[in-house]
Amino acid sequence: MAEEVARVRPAELERLTVAEAADRYVELVRARTSTGALSSSTAEVYARDVATLVALAGERAVLDDLTGEDVDAILLAFARKPDGRRAGGADGGGQSASSQARFRRSISALFKHATLAGWVQVNPMTASTVTAKQRGGLRPERRALTREQAQGLIGAARALQEVPEEGKRRDQRMELRDAVIVLLLATVGPRVSELVRANVEDFFTNDGVRYWRIFGKGGRTRDVPLPDDVAAVLQAYLARGRAAVQDKALLLSWRGRRLARGDVQGVIDRVLRRVDPERRRSVTPHGLRHTTATHLLADAVDMDAVRRVLGHSDLSTLGRYRDDLPGELEVAMRAHPLLRGKPDA
Repeated sequence: MAEEVARVRPAELERLTVAEAADRYVELVRARTSTGALSSSTAEVYARDVATLVALAGERAVLDDLTGEDVDAILLAFARKPDGRRAGGADGGGQSASSQARFRRSISALFKHATLAGWVQVNPMTASTVTAKQRGGLRPERRALTREQAQGLIGAARALQEVPEEGKRRDQRMELRDAVIVLLLATVGPRVSELVRANVEDFFTNDGVRYWRIFGKGGRTRDVPLPDDVAAVLQAYLARGRAAVQDKALLLSWRGRRLARGDVQGVIDRVLRRVDPERRRSVTPHGLRHTTATHLLADAVDMDAVRRVLGHSDLSTLGRYRDDLPGELEVAMRAHPLLRGKPDA
């Protein structure tokens, strides 16, 4: 569908919001019905799917800022949506496999057109990793770790500083690097692309506080202060754990090359094996981003501060990174702010 519209990308990128791009695209799709190139019923299916994309992505989000990870989150969110046409769908049965495949085709067509029209620099669908099987299979599972699971993972990462030498050469020892990776993901919640792009020079100290200057989507940067414990492990890694090579990358393989984003999951899995089985649950780098957002927000941290830590331009986007915690509502009501202290006479 999209390939028949614009075949030459404009010299300058047009940074449209998701809602603006959707309106333009749907208008184009409906116009094709007048030529007989598309049936009106098919056009309305596309329009409905694009409207769902806007609702899940956030209408004020910039289309070019969406990454493959964002697309994965959108596909998973759609898979979880109740399908009222199916038996039990109103009770959270989720979308059928055919509906999920249709939705993916619809948004793929939009992004293909957006790439040709110059609304996005890179088609994020090419970086999407969620398969049809995962879209169905991941519905019941939480993406964020519970507090106990997250603390177990963080504890295992901290303990890597004390791991014995095990006969390895210094340039083959990756324990401190692995600790830095897990601690940054679990406490700061960067996108995995932001993590592997990080350079040593991006970390600086100001007034006694260690900061990470993160280069995020859309050319935006944010300076995020690191927790003291994380800053200490980072310093130990820079002092004695990172290979002395000219490459400016923060995270290096044992061969001295910049770590690839695909290597990060292996690091997490390696650290997870050190966690007590009762507190262990598999998690992806994006799941650790959800973990950061979930627990910062659950601890009543200012929403705008969390938005700035995660690098979002809009508060509404936080909803996609927020998982419910067991017993959270009960705790919130027990500590109700209007019932603290003595009542007025």
